[in-house]
Amino acid sequence: MKATEARLLEFLNKSRQFVIPIYQRTYSWTERECAQLWDDILRTGGDDEINAHFVGSIVYIEKGLYQVSDHCPLLVIDGQQRLTTVMLILEALARQIGDGVTVDGFSARKLREYYLLNPLEEGDRGYKLLLTQTDKPSLLAIVRQRELPVTRSLRIEKNFEYFMERVGRLGDNLSALCLGLRKLVIVDISLSRDQDNPQLIFESMNSTGRELSQADLIRNFILMDLDPDHQNRLYDEHWRPMEVSFGQEAYGDHFDAFMRCYLTLKTGDIPNVRAVYEAFKTYARSPGVEETGIDAIVADIHRFAEHFCRMALDKEADKELAAAFHDLRELKVDVAYPLLLELYEDYCQGALSKPDFAAIVRLVESYVFRRAVCGMPPNSLNKTFATFTRSVRKGCYLESAQAHMLLMPTYRRFPSDEDFTRDLAARDVYNFPRCRYLLKRLENHGRKERVPTDEYTIEHIMPQTISSQWREALGPDWKHTHETFLHTLGNLTLTGYNPEYSNRAFIDKRDRQGGFQHSPLRLNDGLGQLERWDGDAIQARAAQLAAWSCDVWPAPNLPESLLEQYRPVEDKPAAYSVTDHQHLHEEGAMRPVFEAFRQAVLSLDPCVSEEFLKRYIAYKAETNFVDVVPQKSRLRLSLNLRFHELSDPRGIAKDVSNLGRWGNGDVEVGLSTLDDLAYVLGLVRQAFEKQMEGDG
Repeated sequence: MKATEARLLEFLNKSRQFVIPIYQRTYSWTERECAQLWDDILRTGGDDEINAHFVGSIVYIEKGLYQVSDHCPLLVIDGQQRLTTVMLILEALARQIGDGVTVDGFSARKLREYYLLNPLEEGDRGYKLLLTQTDKPSLLAIVRQRELPVTRSLRIEKNFEYFMERVGRLGDNLSALCLGLRKLVIVDISLSRDQDNPQLIFESMNSTGRELSQADLIRNFILMDLDPDHQNRLYDEHWRPMEVSFGQEAYGDHFDAFMRCYLTLKTGDIPNVRAVYEAFKTYARSPGVEETGIDAIVADIHRFAEHFCRMALDKEADKELAAAFHDLRELKVDVAYPLLLELYEDYCQGALSKPDFAAIVRLVESYVFRRAVCGMPPNSLNKTFATFTRSVRKGCYLESAQAHMLLMPTYRRFPSDEDFTRDLAARDVYNFPRCRYLLKRLENHGRKERVPTDEYTIEHIMPQTISSQWREALGPDWKHTHETFLHTLGNLTLTGYNPEYSNRAFIDKRDRQGGFQHSPLRLNDGLGQLERWDGDAIQARAAQLAAWSCDVWPAPNLPESLLEQYRPVEDKPAAYSVTDHQHLHEEGAMRPVFEAFRQAVLSLDPCVSEEFLKRYIAYKAETNFVDVVPQKSRLRLSLNLRFHELSDPRGIAKDVSNLGRWGNGDVEVGLSTLDDLAYVLGLVRQAFEKQMEGDG
C-alpha cells in the first residue's frame, strides 16, 4: 500500500481513468451530502486563511485485478461517491463559465479536458470516470452535454440539477468556487494486488459521506475476489436483476432488510440489524453451504429476493395474494417476512396451494392485529415468525399452521374473539397507531371494487369540540359520555365531508347533502336511521363493528379432537395441583406465603401463567422465569437468569449454576416470611423482564 497526500484536481489531471468495479454500490449520495460538500468548498475558497480542505481518501488498485495493459484504469475501492460528485460540480461549473471565458485559470475547455475527459481517446477510454450500470450512461451523457437516457440514474440526475441551480445562483462570482475546488485535498491510496487485501481494507473504511450498507458489504464480499469474467456473469445473471427488481430508491431502503430476513430464514437466528454482513459471512462459510459454491448461494439469494419484492414492494401479479400482501404492508408487519419468504418458496415449489398460502397470510395479519388491539407485547414476534414453520406439517400446511397458532404458549397466544371484541370496542382507537388501517380494512373487507379510503379523513361522529346542542343531546352526564367514548371505535368513521360536518349536531350530519343518510360507505350503514347519538348508540355501534371485525380478522378454528393431535406431549395439561405439594397444605406455615407470592407474580403481566408440576410450580411468560420448590420452612425460588445479571443489594441470592436443583436458572433465592415478599418480588421481576426483553 502507498499513501500520499494530493490535491484532488491535480490527482484527476494526472490519472488517466477511474473505473468503478461492478461489485461496488451504485452512486447514492443525496442532496444532504452534496450540500455539505458544496458548503465546504465555498467556505474554503472564500477564506484566504484556509489552505486546504480534506475530503477523504481515494483507494484504488493500480494495475487492475488480473490484467496489465497499456491502458490500465484505476479500479476504485473507496471514493466513488466523492469522485462522482466532484465530476458533477465540474460539469456544472463548465456550463456556467462557458467557452473562451477564464476564471482564476478555469475555463470550460480546461475543466473538461483536464478533469472530465481524455480528449485523445475513443469510446469508453475518452472518459475520466466510468461508473456501473445505470449510473454510467447518465454520467457520460452529462459530461458530453447530451440528453439523459430514458433509464437514467435518479441520484445523478437530481444531484446534477442541484449543482446547476447552486452554480447558477453564483452568476459571474465564481472565484470562491474555483479556489475552493483547487484547495480540495485527498489521501491517494494505491493498493498492490499481490500484497494488499482489498476486501479487508474495504471493510475497515469509514469514509466521509454515506455509510456503506450491509448489502454493499455483502455484494463486495461475494464478487470482489472473483476473476472479472466470473464477476460479470454473476452480476449480470443475478445481482443486477435484483437491483432492477428493487428499483433504484427501494434497493437502498429495502435490500438490507431483505438480507436480514433471508438469513433469519436460513439460520433460524435473527441477526442484529447492523451485523447482517457478519452473519452472512458466517452463513456463507458454514458447512454444507460453502460446499455448494458462491454461484449457488447468489442464485438462492436472487430467488428469495424476487419473492420479497413481490410481497414487500407490491410486485405480486396474482390479485388475491397481492391484496393480502397489501393489507399486511399497511399493518407494517416486517417481522413476518422470514416466515413469508419460506411460505412463498413452498408455494412456488408446489408444496403450498395458493388458497392455503393466502389463508395463512391472512392468519398472520389477524394474529398481529389482534395482539396489537389487546395490548400484548410485540417483542416475541421476531422469534415467533423466525421459528414458525418448525411446528408446521407441510403435508397439511394450513391445518397445522392453524393448530400451531392455537397452541402457542400464553405469551404468544392468539387472542380469542372475546378478548379481541372487548378490547376493540373499549380502547382509544383514534390514537391507536393502526387506526386508519383498521377503518380502511373494515370498509374494504370482501369488496372486489376497493373504496379509495386514502381520500377520506377520520370523522368523530360526536365531535371533539362539544357545542351547547351536543351537551343538550347527550344529557346531564354529557361530560362523562364525551370523555369515555370520544375516541372509541363506535364514534369513529370515514368521510369526505369532514370540514362540512365540523361539530354540527348529529341530525345535521345525518341529513345534510353528503350526510350519513346518503353515504355509500359501509362504515356508515345504519347511521342514517338513528334519531340520536349518545353513549348507548356509540356502544351499540362499537359492539356491532367489533363483531364484524371478527370476520375481517378471524381466529383459527379447529375442533378440540383435531387440535389434540398437534399438541406436543409437554403441553398436555398436567394433573398436579397445590394439594400435591405437602408443604403447601392448609395447615402448613408456607401456604400463606405461597398464596401471597403466587398472587403477586401472576399480577406482573397478563401473559404470566402458572403450572403445577410434580416437584415444583412454574411461572412462565414465554418460558419459565421463576420456579418454586415448596419446603417446610421456606419457598426455594429458582430465577431463570445468570447470576451476574441479577441486581441484589441485600446479597440474599445464591449462584447455583454448577449445582443440581429442581427448577430452571442459575439463581436461588429463599422466601420464608411475608416481610421479604416485596424485595424478593423485585428479584423475580428482573428475571421476568429479562425474558421479555430477550425474546424479540
